[in-house]
Amino acid sequence: MSTAAISVVGPASLSWGQRTGRRRRPPRAALVEAAKPPRSLEEVSVARLRDSFRDRADDMQAEAAAMARAADASVYSAELLSTKYGSRPIKVAQRAFEIFAGLGSFAFALWLDQLQGRLDQNQRRRAANLRNTFTRLGPTFVKIGQGLSTRPDLCPPLYIEELSQLQDALPTFPDEQAFSCIERELGCSLDSVYSSISASPIAAASLGQVYKARLNYSGQVVAVKVQRPGIEEAIGLDFYLIRGVGFLINKYVDIVTSDVVALVDEFARRVYQELNYVQEGQNARRFKKLYADKADVLVPDIFWDYTSGKVLTMEWVEGVKLNEQEAIERQGLKVLDLVNTGIQCSLRQLLEYGYFHADPHPGNLLATPDGKLAFLDFGMMSETPEQARSAIIGHVVHMVNRDYEAMARDYYALDFLSPDVDVTPIVPALRNFFDDALNSTVSELNFKTIVDGLGAVLYQFPFNVPAYYALILRSLTVLEGLALYADPNFKVLAASYPYFAKRLLTDPNPYLRDALIELLFKDGRFRWNRLENLLEQGRKDRDFNAKDALQPVLKLLLGPDGEVLRVLVIKEAIQVTEAIVVGSAIESYKLVPDVIRTLVFNINGTTSPFVMNSAEQESMMELRAQVFRIWELLRSSDNFDPSIFQPILQVLQEPEARQLGGRVAGGITQRLAARLLQQVLRDPPAATSPTL
Repeated sequence: MSTAAISVVGPASLSWGQRTGRRRRPPRAALVEAAKPPRSLEEVSVARLRDSFRDRADDMQAEAAAMARAADASVYSAELLSTKYGSRPIKVAQRAFEIFAGLGSFAFALWLDQLQGRLDQNQRRRAANLRNTFTRLGPTFVKIGQGLSTRPDLCPPLYIEELSQLQDALPTFPDEQAFSCIERELGCSLDSVYSSISASPIAAASLGQVYKARLNYSGQVVAVKVQRPGIEEAIGLDFYLIRGVGFLINKYVDIVTSDVVALVDEFARRVYQELNYVQEGQNARRFKKLYADKADVLVPDIFWDYTSGKVLTMEWVEGVKLNEQEAIERQGLKVLDLVNTGIQCSLRQLLEYGYFHADPHPGNLLATPDGKLAFLDFGMMSETPEQARSAIIGHVVHMVNRDYEAMARDYYALDFLSPDVDVTPIVPALRNFFDDALNSTVSELNFKTIVDGLGAVLYQFPFNVPAYYALILRSLTVLEGLALYADPNFKVLAASYPYFAKRLLTDPNPYLRDALIELLFKDGRFRWNRLENLLEQGRKDRDFNAKDALQPVLKLLLGPDGEVLRVLVIKEAIQVTEAIVVGSAIESYKLVPDVIRTLVFNINGTTSPFVMNSAEQESMMELRAQVFRIWELLRSSDNFDPSIFQPILQVLQEPEARQLGGRVAGGITQRLAARLLQQVLRDPPAATSPTL
């Protein structure tokens, strides 16, 4: 990569914070500090704490200065756009003609290829035409192309290959304009900030282009993102036109029940936020605080002293785009491992903290040489409402359980339906789709299959899909598309199971606690196979904690509202205890030689000393085996500690728990006594002569 050296000059126009940067101390102060005699551990701790406060204060001051530089950043307003372009009909007509001519000519060429039977022969040519069309039409259509380039299930491979170039291989604008923008935005000369900067951009995105530079004060390598000139004008006009189309769709297209104008407004607000690079820096800082605690996730740091509304300076990250499978494997890394890291992190984003990266295309996800997944470009972020986070998990549980009535009711919590809408007619539509789709297990379903199926249901009823949900779907479908590059058979839902299982087993949220009970109990019986499967999946999640998995249901069980559950648990505890006691006796009996069985028990040719048919014995032994397997799953967890039972023992000393224990003990005693009486009263078997 070519770089242009920049001579170092005295930064007279910079403040002390700009000269030293964030989280840095002046070199002279560092030398003085190093020259001091050794200090005690307590003195070192105090000094570090003092430095931490000082660094934090410097950081806040630098961020405040960056915000001041971005005070005039544009904010999306449909009213302002309407006022601005409503009085410029000629300009609006020209842009509308450009869009119609560009997309229309491409569609016409495809139509001719189909008539002439040359669709396959001209596919690469048409793919290149589409990429060039999107590029000519500007940032809005570039973003559409970026989304399509990550969906191999929607686009043929040649189209994906061409459209993937839209991620970071867009036309650049003159370097002189970029460097002038940096100096104008930061209020100082280029050589007072960077000792070197690449002579040309190393990447060009839809809204700006990126240079690789080295800071003067520290020598640290950074990425400098500079906004395209005139981008606000171009995007504003596009959104004015698209919003007008949205009005027409809302008015005349009955099949679309969502408020298209609201979706356009939400997307436009996101894009305008991307134009404010200080906002993007704040997004990155928040994202780093929430998610970069994981060893396999990297979020670059922001240099506030060199950031403004149109210039963003951030830590340089070496890496390979996530869809470049061969390059990643040459580094000894596995693409699917990285994709799975992205899925797990995204699930935490969507369903745990509710703050998520809404634009995870391959250009924004890098595989670093040390195996980390780096997230870049935090311009488009969104939030999942707290109520919706639990409702989404519950919706998956109800889908697994084929509880379509509960699925329909979930749409209230998801804010898809107003409370006054009757969900009764929706249930048959859900049943018709999922009974057919769930012939295989849910984990084998493609995420797009579920989205399409739900979409067909949504179109039939008065649903109003919230704008945030559209961004969630986009985020998940993009991740699935990335996974399909590496493995066409990859299933996002299967990869997501460990996280869902962990949340169900450990989260005390009342909604999820009720969903767990619905999953484990059916028709008054406890489904041990479901618990075993949840534990098998949940322990695959690195954050799974066996101690937490024992708490939520226990608290409900002993709570004032847990009587119905207590009745079920007492019944199941009695059966389990009987299965363990009787099953252990049967296992021991099987080890006794036939001669001793005949002499001692006067029984020969049977595997059980108890009166029971083979089906009852098989069921009891399977229950015993399941309980032992579940115990082994808990015991073999990475963080298993016998102390996990301490909270349970403490709870069991409470009056409610002692009463519950008494009811269980009484039931067990009655069952075992009945079993013993049955043995005593059994018909004596026919005498047989032992074979010696």
